[in-house]
Amino acid sequence: MAVYAGPASAANWFKLQDTNTKNVPLISGFIEPSVFAMAGTSAEIYNPALKRYISAVPHDNLVGPNFSQSTTGIIQRARLMIRGWINPHISYFFAGEFGNNAATNVRGQYLPQLQDGHFTFSGYIPWVRVEAGIIRAPSAEDAMNGYMSYNYVVFPTVINQLMLQPLYAARPSTPYAAGPSGSVLVPSTEALGANAFRYPGVQFFDWKTWGHWQFAYGAMIGMYGSVSAGNLSNSPLYAARVQGSYIFGGHGPFRSDLTAWAWYQNAQPDYLGHSYTMQREGAGFQYLQGYMKPWGRRLKFEYMRGNGWISAPAAFSQQFGLQPALYNDQLYPNINNSAYGYYVEGGLFLTKRIEADVRYDYYNRLPNLASVGQERIFKTWALALQYHFTPITKLMAGYYFRTLQAPGVAANSPGAAVSAATDNEFALQAMISF
Repeated sequence: MAVYAGPASAANWFKLQDTNTKNVPLISGFIEPSVFAMAGTSAEIYNPALKRYISAVPHDNLVGPNFSQSTTGIIQRARLMIRGWINPHISYFFAGEFGNNAATNVRGQYLPQLQDGHFTFSGYIPWVRVEAGIIRAPSAEDAMNGYMSYNYVVFPTVINQLMLQPLYAARPSTPYAAGPSGSVLVPSTEALGANAFRYPGVQFFDWKTWGHWQFAYGAMIGMYGSVSAGNLSNSPLYAARVQGSYIFGGHGPFRSDLTAWAWYQNAQPDYLGHSYTMQREGAGFQYLQGYMKPWGRRLKFEYMRGNGWISAPAAFSQQFGLQPALYNDQLYPNINNSAYGYYVEGGLFLTKRIEADVRYDYYNRLPNLASVGQERIFKTWALALQYHFTPITKLMAGYYFRTLQAPGVAANSPGAAVSAATDNEFALQAMISF
């Protein structure tokens, strides 16, 4: 389990997650019991046909993936993993996800998933290792590192909306209804779960170290889809990441280092026989020194952007008086659509076991549609505290100061009402590994 532990660092995740150590245990796993609490503030949405206001709690103020309560406890993730070696050059890794999250919510129903499943071939080709199966695609740092390494319970909004890709049926029995500004409205019955940053495919990767310096790369060609969704494109998905590190000391996910990286993804999702572009790219850096040592510290920054296939989650659950655009996901597929964002965070070990963290994240969705009132800007300050029992078992608490802006909308519009109602959020989570 140590290969999945450590700080949310820019460690060599190609080495740590795509290959096994020789003495890795056959069976391991973790569970994440979690508590989320929000005020549950309602938004007042005016319906001109009914000539009255509809009171509804936005999804932003409810706990996903079911969006039925503002304060609740769930098992957010529950992972069982099997890994080992077939021979000195071929390793394998399979993981099932049994928690209650966006990946296991398929067509509105709970469905456990095969989260990972791949074989890795090492030592056959110089400078190249080959991985085949269900792979965590090369991408953003918070999408690459292991869940046990996170310092926050809640993802940055730019990661949650831009990179945690929701999948939709490519050929629904009835075409999706038209939404505003070239979007389509996707009902929950056609939502096939989030991809958990993973795609089926083949990855070529490796790393080299010269003294304190290390270079790592990964390049993947795969399928846009998942086990439950199937293939949702007639074209391959491409993803790549390069990173360079200066290692101060240590090894594995606990090492002290300064790392910079850049990454790129491109896919051609299909809808009703037409291919659209989904492009993502980003860059960042992190400095980390002194994990689980008094005054151990870290600083991380990452910027990313996307264009083409941009998703806007449903604002509400369905109820009488709400218009369809408010209770369906809005998918903006055209190439001219864009979104971008970043997050910056720092952490400090106050003692060997107590770590304090602060993060600011920013996400600007559809700035190209600002003139027609579709732009949304998400800003969040997060304050977090962790208690590390061991490197792979800890307790995390965080408070998230959230704001949502809808530039250019009318004062009595749904966008303005949802923005005004956005709650702050408290989250508590235990990471229990075995």
